[in-house]
Amino acid sequence: MAENNILRRLEGIRQRFEEVGQQITDPVVMADMKRFVSLNKEYRNMEPIVAAYEHYKNVLSNLETSREMLASEKDEEMREMAKAEIETLEQEQTQLEEEIKVLLLPADPEDSKNAVMEIRAGTGGDEASIFAGDLYRMYTKYFERKGWKYEVTSASEGTVGGFKEVVISITGSGVYGVLKYESGVHRVQRVPQTETQGRVHTSAATVAVLPEAEEFDIDLRVEDIRKDIFCASGPGGQSVNTTYSAIRLTHIPSGIVVQCQDQKSQLKNYDKALAELRTRLYNIEYQKYLDNIASKRKTLVSTGDRSAKIRTYNYPQGRVTDHRINLTLYNLGAIMDGDVQEVIDKLQIAENAERLKAAEEL
Repeated sequence: MAENNILRRLEGIRQRFEEVGQQITDPVVMADMKRFVSLNKEYRNMEPIVAAYEHYKNVLSNLETSREMLASEKDEEMREMAKAEIETLEQEQTQLEEEIKVLLLPADPEDSKNAVMEIRAGTGGDEASIFAGDLYRMYTKYFERKGWKYEVTSASEGTVGGFKEVVISITGSGVYGVLKYESGVHRVQRVPQTETQGRVHTSAATVAVLPEAEEFDIDLRVEDIRKDIFCASGPGGQSVNTTYSAIRLTHIPSGIVVQCQDQKSQLKNYDKALAELRTRLYNIEYQKYLDNIASKRKTLVSTGDRSAKIRTYNYPQGRVTDHRINLTLYNLGAIMDGDVQEVIDKLQIAENAERLKAAEEL
């Protein structure tokens, strides 16, 4: 990317940044909540680009000053200092330009959102449920490391442990942009607790990550929803099975059904179920966007293909393999204890490289 082209694009973004900054303090805009939320999101998304622009301008200015000094300076010691400064600044300029190229790539509009994660036991019977429970523990440990808040909205426990299905709502900064790489089939190879002869079995669990729909993302009409109230089940004390607090919502036009039980609070359950229903409806349209991305990319990174085998956890060898980028790590114990950031980082790097290549071919 030519230097003047970078500056031209960054200057345009800086001007838009200032415009949006003024608009979000306008009482008329603040009164229009949908527009206000949208502009605030745009402003936050531009902040790192504008910061990079200021840094880049400063580097170019210092580089120009050092070159002028080299051209005019007679003292050899000062010339050597100018040469060293130029070399350092040129390296910094190159690094900044690479970072800016990534920042200027069109962002997934959903990346900044909270997320809903579903973990479901797949093939493998009881062992698949146990593995789904292991994945649940891995992810919740990871959420804690990131400082994210999470809450189980519904769960169906396995007969010998783990989960047949568990749905988690995760709240934090840029949650979906990080967790979207986890959608797909996760396989485990190990000797199951239920195996008496010590043979290694392969089981699977499916993970789906959805961007949480915000109130203004979709117009959900109350008359299109049927609400059913029933007794909650599961841990939580005697009142769980005697209090009608669990909520089931059915969206009549689409047939989508969600339910939530939070032990005692019917109102809280209703709010959570409504948020999940909104998210599922929103994701019907969002899935089309993901499928469009998948059709244009060669690798299954951040696509909507949730039936794809993405990762294998091999216990006998202490190995984790991500099949999308042919990454193998021999730290399975740490990963299952929530240390999955390295895998996600490498997936992000692979996707950015793929997107840069696609942008350069246009």
